[in-house]
Amino acid sequence: MKNIYGLLFAFALVFSLSNCNSSDGYTYAMVETEYGNMKLRLFNSTPGHRDNFVKLAKEGFYDDLLFHRIIDGFMIQGGDPDSKGAPAGKQLGMGGPGYTIPAEFGAPHISGALAAARNNNPQKESSGSQFYIVHGKPQTDLQLDNFQKMKNITYSPEQRKLYKEKGGTPQLDMDYTVYGELVEGADVVEKIVKLPKDGSNRPLQDVKMKVRILE
Repeated sequence: MKNIYGLLFAFALVFSLSNCNSSDGYTYAMVETEYGNMKLRLFNSTPGHRDNFVKLAKEGFYDDLLFHRIIDGFMIQGGDPDSKGAPAGKQLGMGGPGYTIPAEFGAPHISGALAAARNNNPQKESSGSQFYIVHGKPQTDLQLDNFQKMKNITYSPEQRKLYKEKGGTPQLDMDYTVYGELVEGADVVEKIVKLPKDGSNRPLQDVKMKVRILE
């Protein structure tokens, strides 16, 4: 029986390592847009979300989908399959691949965080494909203290420092899964979030994406 468990562990380890394609043990993805490219590091602490994102990207699922929702000081959101070729004015944000992903809470919503969108389900399961990149606003110690009490969480000194200096959306912590972070391309997020938009926060000019996993 011990040998069986050992084999299962070894298989799981090999499978996990097969998803890591860099010397630091992380998987990286590139989101390409006409406004520039955004390089993302995917967290190993959220394997369900990481592996799903990798799978969809390798299948070309995200190619030519839109960043269909942008809010300055909040985030840019995309990954709705219904956005591909969507005419102007079409309501977007409800589409997906037909499944959800169990929540993997932990990482905070500091500016540049990659997180999964979701609908209002009690388990807080994530959309199978929709994601957002946090733009956010700088936070104060008082604001962070209030969120800690409200959400029964504790921010580390480093997290507090980043929230105050870089900004973020701590109101989303422990409600939406963060599964990666932006390592290059913050200026691209800044360009996209400032674009003219309609009443549904959809950019007036389509912002298409292409996502590829860096091998």
